[in-house]
Amino acid sequence: MATITKSASSIRAVEDARQFAMPIVALGTIIAILYFGRLFFITAMTAVTIAFILEPLVTLLMRLRLPRSVASFVVCCFALACLYVIGLGAYSQLTGLYTELPVYGQRIGDIIDGAREKIQGVEKQTYQIFLPARQRQQLEEEEQRAQKAAEKKKGSKKGDTTPPPAPAAPPVDSVSAIGGYVYAHLNSFYQILLMVSFIPFLVYFMLSWRDHINRAFLQLFQGEARLVAARSLQGIAEMVRAFVVGNFLLGLLLAFLSSLMFWMMHLPYPLLIGPLSGILSLVPYVGLPLAMVPPLFSALGINTVPVYILVVVSVALLHLLALNLLYPKIVGSRVHLNPLVVTFSLMLWGFLWDAPGLLLAIPLTAGLKAVCDNVKGLRPIGKFLGD
Repeated sequence: MATITKSASSIRAVEDARQFAMPIVALGTIIAILYFGRLFFITAMTAVTIAFILEPLVTLLMRLRLPRSVASFVVCCFALACLYVIGLGAYSQLTGLYTELPVYGQRIGDIIDGAREKIQGVEKQTYQIFLPARQRQQLEEEEQRAQKAAEKKKGSKKGDTTPPPAPAAPPVDSVSAIGGYVYAHLNSFYQILLMVSFIPFLVYFMLSWRDHINRAFLQLFQGEARLVAARSLQGIAEMVRAFVVGNFLLGLLLAFLSSLMFWMMHLPYPLLIGPLSGILSLVPYVGLPLAMVPPLFSALGINTVPVYILVVVSVALLHLLALNLLYPKIVGSRVHLNPLVVTFSLMLWGFLWDAPGLLLAIPLTAGLKAVCDNVKGLRPIGKFLGD
């Protein structure tokens, strides 16, 4: 009887361990797939995001009695034309900036040298205040000896007229290693270009076949599960559309206001740094310091302290205005995520997908919450993710 009880308890323990281990193994497998297939998933999510942005324009053209396929084609062509015009403007600004890079590099070097001299001055003043006179004298003598030794060594190098030895030819292994490094990076660049070339076609088919895809997806479920899938799909669509389209409109508004503001300050290249600052301002948590980087770099061409202060104050005010007034009005309160979950999602998706993960973290987590809210067994997870 005791052996039967022990065997039953051991079997129960094995089943409990299996039930505990299976979700961990499944979670690890999903994370590994997302990490190693990040190029594919980033491309797909980028296409989905662009499709959400262009969907209102397709709906508007369909109200004018155009078929969905024709409306999707017209909207995609219009979007490509806008990207082409924006690319030409950015190229013209970047070519002008490239010609002035030595000037900006000299200004940055001067700022670094000035900061270094100030730090050394502060260190010397600290030594003079806190160190006794004997220790200060010893430090000064050591510095003088080091300077004399450096000058003596430099003079000996100048007096030596023997030619330096010829550099040895690199071994075959190092040449092959360099070639492999270059080939690996060219291969990754080719893969990125290949995936980017699929985005226009993915966007067009997502727009033109949207109704068919929804019906076909719901056919995969039966009975009550179909209703749950329909509610989950609708919740994901509403939440992601509110976030993506709202952020897109807010980004356009911030780009216009930033460009106008920098043009009034007479900063170089306002049409380049304005959109960059406006878009970077939408990055969660770190948007304010990131939004200051482009205008501060452009202000190096003027290099005056009042301009730097004006740039910092204006960018900070515009960021706070957008975050506290415009963001709730335009984006709305559809994305109910608590700050802790937002922080962890940014960390996770940033680790998996780098910079694109930071941009896609909140809509992906919001879509996951919409699924959890509509599936009965996952509602506790949805409440945990919510605010």
